[in-house]
Formats: sequence, structure tokens, C-alpha cells
Amino acid sequence: MSLSSIIGNALSGLQASQVGLQVSSNNVANVNTPGYARTIAAFSSRNVGGQAMGVDVAGVQRVANLYLQAASLRATADAGAAEVSSQALDRFQSQVGSLDDEGSIFSRLHRAFNSINAATVEPSLNVARLSAASDLQSFFDEAKRLSGELRSQRAEAESRISATVGRVNDILVELQKLNRDVQSLSANTSDTTGAANRQSELLDELSTYIDIRTQPLTDGRIVVRTGDGIPLLDNQASTLRYAVSGSGGYEANFGSIEIVSATGGANTALDSHIASGELRGLLDLRDSDLPALAEELAELVAGAADALNAAHNDATAVPPPASLTGRNTGLLATDAHGFTGATTLAVVDGSGSLVRRIDIDFTAGSLTVDGGAATAFGGGTLGDVVSAINTALGANGSAGFTNGKLTVSATGGDGVSMLQDATTPSSRGGRGFAHFFGLNDIVDSARPQFFDTGLVATDAHGFTAGQTLSFKISAPDGRTAQTVNVTVGGTSFNDLLTSLNDPVTGLGRYATFSIDGSGRLVETPVSGYAGHDVELTGDSTARGATGLSFSQMFGVGLAAKAGRAELANVRPSVRSDSSLLALAKLDISSTSSAGDLVLTNGDGRGGTALQQALTSTRNFRSAGGFATGNSTLEAFAARLAGDIGARSARAERSAQSAQSLKQVAAEKRANVEGVSLDEELANMTLYQQSYNASARLLQAAKELTDTLLSLV
Repeated sequence: MSLSSIIGNALSGLQASQVGLQVSSNNVANVNTPGYARTIAAFSSRNVGGQAMGVDVAGVQRVANLYLQAASLRATADAGAAEVSSQALDRFQSQVGSLDDEGSIFSRLHRAFNSINAATVEPSLNVARLSAASDLQSFFDEAKRLSGELRSQRAEAESRISATVGRVNDILVELQKLNRDVQSLSANTSDTTGAANRQSELLDELSTYIDIRTQPLTDGRIVVRTGDGIPLLDNQASTLRYAVSGSGGYEANFGSIEIVSATGGANTALDSHIASGELRGLLDLRDSDLPALAEELAELVAGAADALNAAHNDATAVPPPASLTGRNTGLLATDAHGFTGATTLAVVDGSGSLVRRIDIDFTAGSLTVDGGAATAFGGGTLGDVVSAINTALGANGSAGFTNGKLTVSATGGDGVSMLQDATTPSSRGGRGFAHFFGLNDIVDSARPQFFDTGLVATDAHGFTAGQTLSFKISAPDGRTAQTVNVTVGGTSFNDLLTSLNDPVTGLGRYATFSIDGSGRLVETPVSGYAGHDVELTGDSTARGATGLSFSQMFGVGLAAKAGRAELANVRPSVRSDSSLLALAKLDISSTSSAGDLVLTNGDGRGGTALQQALTSTRNFRSAGGFATGNSTLEAFAARLAGDIGARSARAERSAQSAQSLKQVAAEKRANVEGVSLDEELANMTLYQQSYNASARLLQAAKELTDTLLSLV
């Protein structure tokens, strides 16, 4: 071996050892860097003319396993979605509290009925009446607060979606720049590990937001797609766009996350292509989980309000109020009255004595005054019934129907009371005359708390031609399948239903609509489209002068259903004057005549009926995850508490499971890609020894050269 060969071998060894030391020291420096994959120096034997001539540094390589990386990215995305859901549902569950929590909505409900019971025992005690009204309002106030919390969380989810979309765009832009850098470095056979590690870090972060799969190219670039193959990064980075609605309200019409077309074509809706990651969790919270809880909460509130109002309308205060004013029913004077059965309206003086008794028989279409001869209504409309009652009251009072509200008043300091017939009680949409109109409601609401309108398909719809209903149909995967605008036409509800059910211009391809026996709108999915969701996005209708829209009357859309939780209040008149709390009942019969005592101050039968509203079986409509069914108010409240707790517990278990899988995937990946300090320190010792050995070779070559030169 010549001296030049020895020197060449030594120099190549020095260079290789330096590279090895540099690589190992860089690994040690990044031992705690998230997403960092260790690098190794690749060496090869230098061969010249078939003879070994030292060592070549083939390059610096990242130790990465594409399969383990893919598994880690998937697990990270699943954990991101599960964690978002778990945090939100746990937060709401903590706001609601448990059944035995003193401040929970469930405890407030029981406390309100306990107070009603106390007032019933001492109906003449004002303090007990005030406590009953106050505790009942406390229940409705808590319902408002919880509903507001759900709206707040929806708004928060909306804001986080927008911020996350912005961060995803930033990551894609940086990945595109890194792709260019890596491609350039690869072309020059330069070290690309720094850029590749940054790529890995960004991909790890991106996978927390959205499920992705990657494809490495031979020049070092990476292609990024969603889990189902929608391109996010190829030659160019995609730009995601999301328009914030600015509200978490139940009426909000949220937009989709879109991929902006680079060529000016139609944008691609991305929501349905996001299977996991924080974005999926946020979308599910905003569009599914939180609205479902809001509907269930509203159904509890509406059930409580309706049950209490049913009892209160069949009871009376002592002395009775001079005037009873009902709720806005959305009905018109020209509508058919639609009642069956019978009820009694009584004018009673301040001492509880009967002044006038009007027995109304809706089935017969007539009424009697003080047991006299029956007088026909004169027609079958609400206006006819109200006119007949007004005539029957004579100088003792009046009745009017304006803008959907019924008012019955007495004159001369007398009061008005109502009582259902014990044998054939009046009924429209499953509610008595006073109850349906809300004449003596204890719970007030600006919009309907129930959607049994009592209307039939042949009734005039009462909306103005040209008004519109707008809908969005979402496929099971969240994709918007179609948007539909239905224009009001014709005159009857049948005409409106025909427009809704049109398979071309309406919703008939996905669902059909009908009005059932109680006047409720029923949606029936078309075969093959059961998983599609028909969502109301706009309603410009108003029924006559009532101002109530189609959706408000029939409970179409989230705003109409979930919004009920924030509208219920104990009537201000009852809160300000506890004597108006109806704890008594009329003691009246077909033989009662003017002057008979029909009300007494110590009567607590009305209060007993109010108290029984908690434990009486009633029908609850489908809401959120609950199907239509019969239950007591008490049992429904317990069911709601159980559902909230179960949702939170399931989400927590899912988050824990997803987090465990993420940790396992990360550990397996780290076992291959991660830095081992012991291994790197051993390598550094090896390279140091190699460096010293090469240096000694150089020294030996120098000494040999010096010796040879001295012999010349």
C-alpha cells in the first residue's frame, strides 16, 4: 500500500467520523423534539480500480417507518375528535349537575312541586304561594341558563372550526414550501433530513385537526390527502375556506368547510370527507350532539309547562281574575273551531257566588246560559264560537279573538273561571278549551310550547302567496345533497303539503309530510332516504295577523323546538300577585244557578292537580335521542339526566380509548424513529475512536514520510 493510499484512507475515515459525530450529536440535541426522527450516517466502502480506498459518506438518512407513521396519524386524528367531544359533554354535564345536586335543574323541578304542595295545604297563605311561583320560575331560569350554555358551546365550536381551518391552511402552505426545498436539496444531493423532520412535525399536527394519509415521492416531496382521498397538498396546497355564521343560536344556518378551486371552478364541500380529527369532533358537536341535548332539554321544559298549564286552566284563583287572556295560537277567526266535548265558563263574584254559567257543547255546536235552552253557535268557526260566548255573557262580560289570542272578561268587579266537563271534556289537539287557548296559563311563552295545532289538511293555510320555506337536505355523511325553496301557493294546507311533497320542486324525493289527528306535522322519510336530514334554513311565512310562522306553529327546525327552553316563564301577573295562583276549582254542576257558592278560599283541589302534573303520565314527542312515548314528567327528567350523564361517560371512554391507541402507536413509532441516548452515546464513542484511529494513521504516514526523506 502506498503512502498516498494510507493518507487517503485516513482522510476519508476522518471525514466519515466527523459526519457520524455530527449526526449523533444532532440526534442527542433533538431527543425531546416532538416529531423528530433520528438520523443515521450511511457509509460505503470506497472502491477504486477494484481496490479498497477508504470510506465514502453516502448521505444522512432519516430512520422513518411509513406504516407506523400512518398508524400514528390515524390514531392522533381519532384522539383529536374524541377529546373535543369528551371535553364539551363533560363541561355540560358538570353544568347540569346530578339528580340530587341542590342547584340542578332536576332538584329545582322537585322543589317547585314541593312548594306547590305546601301552597295547596295552606292555599290562603301568601308566603307559600309566592314560594311556589318563585321556585317554579327558578326551574325555568335554570333551563334558560343551560340552553344558553348549549348555544355558547355551539358558538365556541363555530369559532374553533374557523380558527382550525386557518391553522390547517397555514400548515399546508408551509408543507408546500418544504416540498420545494426538499426537491431542490434532493436534486443537489444535499442533506434533506432537516426539512423532512419539519414535514413530519407538521403532519403530526395536521392529523390532530383532520384525518390524513400521505404519499412520499422519490424526490422527497409528500402528497397529502384526506382519509378518503380528497387532495389537500399535491403540486399546490389546497386552500380551505369557512364562513363563520357569527352565532351559535338555534336559528343559525352554518356553512360548510370548502376547498377553494384553484382553477376558478366550483368549490368542494369538505365536511363529509372529514372522518376524524378535531374538526370532525367540532362539527359533530355543533350539528348533532349539542342540538340533540337542546331538543331534549326543551322537551322537558315544554312538558312541564304544558302539564302545569293543563291543570292551571282547569283551576281558578279565589277570587277569580276579572279577565283571562290567552296565548298566541296562530289561529284565525275563520278557522274551524275543531273542538269536541264540553266545558263550562262561569262568571263569579268576589264572594265566590255564581253570577252566570255558560255550558259550551262543542260536539252539539251550541251553548246554554244558566241551564236554559241551547243556542246554536251560528257557524263552525272560531269566530262563531267567540261571538256566541260574547252574546251569552251579555252585560256580565265579553269575549274577543284578536291576532290569535282569545280574551274573556267579566264586568262589575266579577271574575271569570273555566271548568272541563267531567264526562266529555272539551278537546282540540288533545287539550281542553281553556288550555288550548292558554286562558289561565301559569307558564307563559312568546311562541308555542306544543305543536298540536288541531288543524286539518283541508283548513285554509292562512299564509300569503309567495312566502317561502327554505330547506337543506343533508346526506348521512353530512354532505349537502340539495337545497330546496318551497313557495306558498294555493289556499289550503293540502295545497301547501302538495308543494312540500313534490319530488321535483319540493322535498318529496326525501320525505313526505302530512298532518295527523292532533294537527301536528308528521315527516315520513322516503324509502332509501331514511338517513337524510331535512333541515329548515329559512321561513318568511306569517299566518294572518298572528305573526306566527309555519315553522313556529308546527315545530319545524331547531329554533322552533330547542328555543322553547328559553321562552317559558311563570306569568308575570302570577309572580307579582300570588293570589292569582289557581289552587281552587269551580264547584259547579248542571243544576248550579246564580247566587250559589261555587268558589271557596280554602279549596286546594286545583293545587292538588298542579302537584299531580309531576307524576301524571303524558305524551312526550321525539327529541334528540328520545323517541315519542308516554312518561311522567318526573321520569322524563330522570331520563334526561341519565342521557346527559351517559353521553358524557361514553365520550370520556371513547377519549380514553383513543388516547391509549394514540399512545401505543406513538410508542411503537418512537421505538423505531426515536432517539436512544444510550445508542447515540455509544455511536459517538465509536466515531470518536474511529476519528482517533484515522488521525493516528495520518501521524504514522507522516512519520514514515519523514523517515524516508531522512534516508535520501
